[in-house]
Amino acid sequence: MTRLICAVSALGLAQAATAETVYSRIPTQYIAALGDPTATSGSGAETWGLWAVDPGPRGVRLTGYEALKAAVGKAPAGWTFDESGWWLEEHGLIMEPPRFPVPAGRYVVTGDREVTAVLTIDAPDASGAQAWALDGGATIYGVTHLRCRAAKYEAAAGQSCSPEAANVANFPVPPGAAMPAVSGCVQQDYQVLIVIGMAAEG
Repeated sequence: MTRLICAVSALGLAQAATAETVYSRIPTQYIAALGDPTATSGSGAETWGLWAVDPGPRGVRLTGYEALKAAVGKAPAGWTFDESGWWLEEHGLIMEPPRFPVPAGRYVVTGDREVTAVLTIDAPDASGAQAWALDGGATIYGVTHLRCRAAKYEAAAGQSCSPEAANVANFPVPPGAAMPAVSGCVQQDYQVLIVIGMAAEG
């Protein structure tokens, strides 16, 4: 999920601009989102995560898992591998987990295709649930970067779930395709949205 792998074009923030909103460009971030790809708004944003730093260059290749184990799960970039729930990206890199939940705010997001939109994530309600909405009729699919794939893997009941069981021949994953199954694991595929700016009411 590096900038070379998932390159973001120089999209103008003006694409998403309105007369009531000002925007600031930020270093590229990534949101791991769940939900109906055709939806323009909904609930459940408390289950979404944010990579504030590009996780690709900080990842560990599947072929480096033995070294990761030998280092007691400590990756060269400083994050710690969690065997109870671990993440893979489209090139077979074990990634650090994103931050959960995504902080409330207004994010300028894109799939680096045709659509740039403002994603509003509300503050948690009394139950902890967070609503979200995309402006301008944009859908989750429209702002999903199809070449960035991400999934979390956890052990199925009574099974062992390890990166050792992943088949490196299944990578890289084609754009938009599901992440490969791993024996013994239950996986959750996430849609990856690229964050290029933050919005504030002006």
